[in-house]
Amino acid sequence: MLPFYLSGSVESITNAFFETMSGFTTTGAAIMDNIDAQSHGILFWRSLTQWIGGLGIVCFAIAVLPIFSEGNMQLFSAESVGVTHDKIHPKISIITKWIWAVYVILTASETILLCYGGMNLFDAICHSFSTTATGGYSTKQASVAYWNSSFIEYVIAIFMILSGINFSLYFLCLKGKGEKILRDEELRWFLYSVGILTIIITLALIFQNHYDTETAFRKALFQVATAHTSCGFGTDDYTLWPPFTWLLLIFAMLAGGCTGSTSGGIKNMRLLMMAKGIRNNFKKILHPNAVLPIRVNRQAIAPGIVMTVAIFIGFYLFFVLLGWTLLLFFGVGFSEAFGTVVSSIGNVGPGLGNFEPANSWNGLPDTAKWTLSFLILIGRLEMFCVLLLFYPGFWRNR
Repeated sequence: MLPFYLSGSVESITNAFFETMSGFTTTGAAIMDNIDAQSHGILFWRSLTQWIGGLGIVCFAIAVLPIFSEGNMQLFSAESVGVTHDKIHPKISIITKWIWAVYVILTASETILLCYGGMNLFDAICHSFSTTATGGYSTKQASVAYWNSSFIEYVIAIFMILSGINFSLYFLCLKGKGEKILRDEELRWFLYSVGILTIIITLALIFQNHYDTETAFRKALFQVATAHTSCGFGTDDYTLWPPFTWLLLIFAMLAGGCTGSTSGGIKNMRLLMMAKGIRNNFKKILHPNAVLPIRVNRQAIAPGIVMTVAIFIGFYLFFVLLGWTLLLFFGVGFSEAFGTVVSSIGNVGPGLGNFEPANSWNGLPDTAKWTLSFLILIGRLEMFCVLLLFYPGFWRNR
């Protein structure tokens, strides 16, 4: 946070801390009201914090620093965002280096395309950093809408979706096992969700907001992609859309991307498992003696993992309610409080009401910023990893 504070870009420790926490957790919620006036150094630092935080500082350390030897899998599991981890290589350091290689390739590819679309090199690099990390920090106060370019919007929307996919699938594809991508149930669930939400919102924009078909599809795809992958860029003020579309975007924020990606949210794997568990419960009513394991990608999921996932989702929604209540107590508006809490714990960035994509969060009380900073942290580190520090038994034998 020192570059923000010492340069005078932000005026308080609270704001500098919030901006940094939002960056390294790839949340993208900004407190800066004058982004266009910031120096290139500060703008690059903002984007770099997101790029490093995208796959996690722990994974970065494992890949780069050989000092980490024992306990690598525990570190990797604590920082990774999956429910289960396919061991695609016996050495965790090799896995991390391959995943970082994919990360760099996606970033470089997007940078080239954005330059081709009319961005200068600096803006293209900063936006590629934020897109691949699904962060959302832009070099412009108006975010991606500043360029008013269909090409740039489509490029960023596509790369947001690509960055919301499990990175281990890219690794398997590089190893010649691309057929696993087609069979991955979580990926299909994620793409179906993005597609269905985009179609519904496109129709709403055509018939209720009178957008032309291409504009409606482009705006809907971009906003759904940015919410579903917890990226946080904006090209349109969705608070002017039909109110039911806000609920669809809130669902996308809660769902997040795939496990093993840079996205936030509950993750589609967990939702997929819960959906299959609900279906099995109905089947159990009809066939009481049937043995109905939950299977994902043809593998049975242990009951203990299913229970852990259910508890995680319960805790997740509990902290949404708790954070919402606290922000209301601090004087934040009803819809603004709900939007910022869901956005924070899901590491998304934009909220509702006065905190839509083009507006900063600087108007929030300092107490609300510290509360949201905590929600941002537990959302990025999968909740239990942080809450475990507050459990007395964790320290008893240490």
